[in-house]
Amino acid sequence: MREIYISNSAKETEKIGEKFAEKLKKGDIIGFSGELGSGKTTFIKGIVKKLCNIPATSPSFVLINEYNGKIPVFHFDLYRLENEKEIETTGWEEYIGKGIILIEWIEKIKKFLPDNLILVKIEILGDNKRKIKIKRGRK
Repeated sequence: MREIYISNSAKETEKIGEKFAEKLKKGDIIGFSGELGSGKTTFIKGIVKKLCNIPATSPSFVLINEYNGKIPVFHFDLYRLENEKEIETTGWEEYIGKGIILIEWIEKIKKFLPDNLILVKIEILGDNKRKIKIKRGRK
């Protein structure tokens, strides 16, 4: 199943994230790809806002942020990861099944990903315009 959205602002991208969050359940793993500044963290802010009712921040310098809510949300930002091997030192597998896992820069850990992964790809179409593609499953 695929979904495609066009966003014309950061606020719209966040709202799409909020709407997307309504479909999520404990155990879901969502991977985000898109170039720097495309809106991955903005989309995630919408998810965290909806599920945890708190503002999300980018975990770029700490690798992971944990948010408590109806369902715990674990937000990984792998931008600073040098190679796939580094993910093994984070203990990220301990989070599987305990809540919802959101992973920015998912392409950095391809071989570790489950088949039931939900992929969110965000493309820059213009200054504030984005194309958001959501695909369920790696196949």
